[in-house]
Amino acid sequence: MTDGAGEAGPPRSKARIRPTGVTATVGRTGFPQLTSVTGGTLDIVTGASQPGFNPIDLLYASLSACLVLSARIAASRMGILGGITGIRADVTGEKSKEEPSRIVRFDVTFTFKGNLDAVTRQELAEAAEEICTVSNTLRGDALMDVRIAD
Repeated sequence: MTDGAGEAGPPRSKARIRPTGVTATVGRTGFPQLTSVTGGTLDIVTGASQPGFNPIDLLYASLSACLVLSARIAASRMGILGGITGIRADVTGEKSKEEPSRIVRFDVTFTFKGNLDAVTRQELAEAAEEICTVSNTLRGDALMDVRIAD
């Protein structure tokens, strides 16, 4: 493949790139609100008995959603997507009892509905975990660049 100048280059992806990013805001009182760069909004809760998502739930939700999407990609690559009627990933974890505050373990349970044997289900779960951007980031050493706006 050539680029616009006739030079050889890597093949261009046909996938559309979705803009990503989130802004959180909070006032002197009240709860945080999230707004995505695409215009989605979500109110955050902090009370122990309030229904909704707190920041840790969102971390688990990001991992869970990424894993089910990655499992579907993996199933397609493995040629078994037609035999799957549903994919579920339940994610919980353990928060450190020591500082700094962090999650020290993620517990993931996959449920695959459809005609899959135990070996295929295990291979699919492992492939999903390898594909998932969120799990790869959580296992890696991502840098965080913190700045102060003017």
